[in-house]
Amino acid sequence: MKIRKAVFPVAGLGTRVLPATKAMPKEMLTIVDKPLIQYVVDEAREAGIEHFIFVTGRNKGVIEDHFDRMYELDATLAARGKKAEMEILARDQPEAGAVSFTRQQAPLGLGHAVWCARDIVGDEPFAVVLPDELVLNTPGCLAQMIEAAGKLGEKSNLIAVEAVPDHLTHQYGICGVGKRHAAHGTMFEVDGMVEKPPKGTAPSNLSITGRYILQPEIFKILETQEHGAGGEIQLTDAMIGLSKMQSFYGVEFEGERHDCGSKPGFLRANIAFGMARPDLREGLRAEMKKYLEK
Repeated sequence: MKIRKAVFPVAGLGTRVLPATKAMPKEMLTIVDKPLIQYVVDEAREAGIEHFIFVTGRNKGVIEDHFDRMYELDATLAARGKKAEMEILARDQPEAGAVSFTRQQAPLGLGHAVWCARDIVGDEPFAVVLPDELVLNTPGCLAQMIEAAGKLGEKSNLIAVEAVPDHLTHQYGICGVGKRHAAHGTMFEVDGMVEKPPKGTAPSNLSITGRYILQPEIFKILETQEHGAGGEIQLTDAMIGLSKMQSFYGVEFEGERHDCGSKPGFLRANIAFGMARPDLREGLRAEMKKYLEK
């Protein structure tokens, strides 16, 4: 079945980048000249997603405003002949009815956030995209995963994975590596998953990152899922339960992952995405050179 819908959990408090997120949602922090949330929506749109589902919380209304029309701004730009700026806004504007918002009314974890979208998703496979993780690559990470899903020909779940240093595996959800998929060299059968394994016990060094393709049966598991690590309802725990009934595949994606939920990762992403822009590269390089020469 075609993957038409993507869930964006955006209810988090962004405590790792305080005080920037005291009054501003972390998803609206800018990388170069676009907010984080716009990058992941663009990635989903490139992958063929048609319906964008945001699981929000209190003080997140600006995200909804970002994807709405701003008639005063449109009128001002038109009056001033700002055609290039008008084209940018039109390009980023979702179609009417393509965006839905629902509330996660308590900070109960990623699994609970995904469960909050159950009625909007319905009985079809869907993607989950974490907005504070950006992947710099064309095609994007989600497009690579949907291409991989098309090679399976079966009802399966996929997770994006990335190698991390062995001494840091206890900080991540980690998957075991099974048989490689002959038709797609970057895809393999997932042989077990564990959330933040104790040091020295991880089944591999492949961490579960912020892109998933899941079957709707995950909602039934999340409905009764017990609280896990950190006292939260963990999506990884629910996927472990679903793996007893359905296949899971890992996809080693191409691209440079940036954890924008941390201050060093956020700064690194601004440099990386700026350097990837032909219109900004030389100017940014010159500014960094001046700073380094101080």
